Amino acid sequence: MPLSLPDFPWDSLAPFSARARAHADGIVDLSVGSPVDETPAVVRDALVAATDAHAYPQTMGTPALREAIVRWYARRRGVILPGTDAVLPTIGSKELVALLPLLLGLGRDDVIVHPRTAYPTYSVGGALLGATAVAEDDPARWPDGARLIWINSPGNPDGAVLGTAGLRAAVARARELGAVLVNDECYAELGWEPERWGETTEAGGAGDPRGPALVPSILDPRVVDGDLTGLLSVYSLSKQSNLAGYRAAFLAGDSAIVRQLLEARKHLGLIPPAPVQAAMIAALDDDAHVAAQREIYRSRRDALAGALRASGFRIDRSEAGLYLWATRDEPALDTLAALVELGILAAPGTFYEGEGSRHVRLALTATDERIAQAAERLRASVA
Repeated sequence: MPLSLPDFPWDSLAPFSARARAHADGIVDLSVGSPVDETPAVVRDALVAATDAHAYPQTMGTPALREAIVRWYARRRGVILPGTDAVLPTIGSKELVALLPLLLGLGRDDVIVHPRTAYPTYSVGGALLGATAVAEDDPARWPDGARLIWINSPGNPDGAVLGTAGLRAAVARARELGAVLVNDECYAELGWEPERWGETTEAGGAGDPRGPALVPSILDPRVVDGDLTGLLSVYSLSKQSNLAGYRAAFLAGDSAIVRQLLEARKHLGLIPPAPVQAAMIAALDDDAHVAAQREIYRSRRDALAGALRASGFRIDRSEAGLYLWATRDEPALDTLAALVELGILAAPGTFYEGEGSRHVRLALTATDERIAQAAERLRASVA
């Protein structure tokens, strides 16, 4: 029986892309959040040094990689994990998002909850099994019978962040339901406006090496009160370290769930390549390249946000992450069509929140020159 999956949304952008490419000064493609900056030398060097990879790698990751993940959670997220059996590397995070319902043993009669404004792969994971997917942000409205609940903070596409109070509410409700609660946290190093998610300077203050915009994890001790039961954090190095091409990610949390996923992944051969595991260690242990990349994105964000506002857009949420979630209070496809006349390609909000969307998502993953060109075109459009 063929799978009943939605159309791949990016295919529908082809005519808009063609129109943007016809612009006299070329396209500014802000539609996909694929990094354009160099992979750090420290990571590439580690990959090269590990290319004598004649033996099968371990599905669970090398001890050195698992230790690096545990160190990273402690140093960068303020999370103290119980040990290396609480972490597991994955082949990027998208395969994990799509396959997690299957690996947890869910089936056709089960319910999966995901955010209302969301990356489509959460619902695809349910569609693979014929499970019921429910889009709901309010924990009080999460349905009885839900077995897997996804939250995404910081969010894609909208950059929304749940502070510790919001995360605590999510944990409490998931435990009432007996559901596994997973936070997709892959933009956590790119926090811009901590005052908007209610954090104080106790964590992430001026003296904190993690910087002033620390985004809380679902595993944060202020959230879990020492109990990781039923909780998972998913993280990717694609964004903070320009490693999208390496497919380098990991999860952490409830050790019992991690063991269950490890056993399934062994059978399926879902093993990060050994050179990639070595590169991940280098990326996780080096904070300098992450801080430098964050400042590059901050500069691009400031330039693009200013031009959007000057040309009549409102930017909603967007307090963290790689995107600006912008609107002109008109249907998303009308905004998309107007932008391509300027040679700017965005992702319509219809990909993320349905046909009624009035937002577009603009990625910061273009070169400084292309971001500057987009800002110039936007300002000129109202001059």
